Amino acid sequence: MPTILALSSTVAVGHVGLAAITPAASLAGGTVWGLPTIVLSNHPGFPVFAGARTDPGDLRRMIDAITEGGWLGRARALLTGYLPSADHVTVAVELVERMRKISPATEIICDPILGDDPKGIYIDRAAADAIRDRLVPLADCILPNRFELEWLSGISVQDPQTAARAAKKLARPQVIAKSIPDGLDHLANVEVVSDRATYTRHRRLANVPNGTGDVFSALIAAGWDLPHTAAALDRLADLSTGLDHLRIVEAADQWRSAPPLRSEPVA
Repeated sequence: MPTILALSSTVAVGHVGLAAITPAASLAGGTVWGLPTIVLSNHPGFPVFAGARTDPGDLRRMIDAITEGGWLGRARALLTGYLPSADHVTVAVELVERMRKISPATEIICDPILGDDPKGIYIDRAAADAIRDRLVPLADCILPNRFELEWLSGISVQDPQTAARAAKKLARPQVIAKSIPDGLDHLANVEVVSDRATYTRHRRLANVPNGTGDVFSALIAAGWDLPHTAAALDRLADLSTGLDHLRIVEAADQWRSAPPLRSEPVA
């Protein structure tokens, strides 16, 4: 059972950030140790919410305690998610360096949460720049959405073919680009590993609750491959359409047992 140290946001109500990553990875066979970068009542997309960022100094002290307790070296992977400021990105970079010093084989998985369609960049621009310039180059696996892939690579991303070119430009061992347009009614997830590009295809759904990207990153961090992860997300999204929150726990048996989607080469 892989142990994942996750650095991201969390909420009291709903399933986004660590509140999605932790149950999803656990149901997928992993163990999550969560470090919250921000604690909120609920996703800020709702009319009301409250909460506060975790001070970077407090995060460093928590990491020190985890290290001194002898636990840091037990984590197989580090998953970074929502980092609201450049100082939080610095904490993530320091954590990467510390974990790799203890165990060079530690897998670094970066979900570069910085923007989306149609809003564009929705975090502090200095934080977005730091993710691109300092954190992405350290990662073994990058998990951007369409907007993030386009912004990180500087290449227009409109379909699986352009997504594959943009992913290759990032020059990381593994890139899985999510929510790539593939015709009017479908989306694709495009994976590039060692210049080999493949993709899975699924229906475009409306009114899906927030948090699917966090579940996606959790399953990848837990060791699931793209065809199984994409199928699970497709099923979970379908089961949660129109609701306030994802049915991660309630529908676990159904999304975990979804047959893998077909993976095909990108032409």
